[in-house]
Amino acid sequence: MNPAQSPPPVDVITSLEDLRGDLARRHPATTTTSDAVDPATVAADLSALERDGYVVWENLLTLDECEQLRGALTPFLERTGRNTFEGQRTRRAYNLLEKTRACDALVEHPRVLALLDRLFLPNYLLSQLQAIDIHPGEHAQMLHHDDGFYPIPRPRPPLSAATMWAIDAFTEINGGTVVLPGSHRWGSERGPAEADVRTAMRMPAGSCAFYLGTLWHGGGANRSTGARLGVTVQYCEPWLRPQEAYTLATSRETARTVSENVRRMLGYSIHPPFMGAVDGMHPKRLLDRPV
Repeated sequence: MNPAQSPPPVDVITSLEDLRGDLARRHPATTTTSDAVDPATVAADLSALERDGYVVWENLLTLDECEQLRGALTPFLERTGRNTFEGQRTRRAYNLLEKTRACDALVEHPRVLALLDRLFLPNYLLSQLQAIDIHPGEHAQMLHHDDGFYPIPRPRPPLSAATMWAIDAFTEINGGTVVLPGSHRWGSERGPAEADVRTAMRMPAGSCAFYLGTLWHGGGANRSTGARLGVTVQYCEPWLRPQEAYTLATSRETARTVSENVRRMLGYSIHPPFMGAVDGMHPKRLLDRPV
C-alpha cells in the first residue's frame, strides 16, 4: 500500500446488532424492479393472500407468448415422474435456467416481485423452476404445502411462495391445481379433511396463480383427453436452503447472462452479515474471474 494512502476504515463489532449489517458490502447491493406495480394493486393482492392463501392473475401472458414457451420447453419434457407424488403420467423438466432463457420473464415478473418484496427479507432466493406437463389418466397429487420440509412448527408466516403459470388453460378436469382456501393458517396438527373446501383452479392460458408456501394444495387429476402444461417458480427466504442447488446447477456464464434480479435470486447475493459469501467476499466477485 502506498504510504500516502490511509488504511480502509475498520468496522468495530461490539454487539449482535452490529452483525445485521452487510459485512460484504464492498460489492454494491441490488434492489428489485417491482416499483412499477400500483401500490393499490399490491395491497389488494396481499389482502387476497392473507384471506385465502393464494391469488390468481388472469392473462399476464399472451397466447403467442404461451406458444413460444411451449416450443422452448417441449424438448426438455422427456422424463416422467419417479413416484406417485411427481406423477407417473406427468412429465417434468428441472433446472430450466441453465437450459433456456424462455422462463426468465416469469421468474422476475414485476407483479410477482412486488409480493415477494413484502413477504420475505431482501435477497430472497429462487428455490425451484420447473415445467409440469400433466397427461391424461394422471391421478390427483397428494395434498401438501410447499414449505412443509422445513421443520418449523405451524401456524407461522410462510417460508416460501410459488407461482403456477398456465401455459394451457387450467380446468377442473385437466389437472388444474387444487387448493384449500384458508389452509395457510392451519397449525402443524391440522391436515386436510373430507369436509374441507377444495377448489380446482380454473385459469385461461397465460394466467398465473401466486400462493404461499403454507397453503395446502396439489395437482389435480387429468380426466381430459389432452395434456396440461404449467410452469412453477418457487422462492424462499434468503436464510433457507433452496430445493434446487443453483450455485452448482447454473454455470457462471448463465449467471453473467441473466438479469440482476435473477442473478441475485440464484444466490449471487449476501444475506447479512455474510451468509452466501465466497472466500469472505461477495459472491458476485466470482463473475469477474475467468471461468
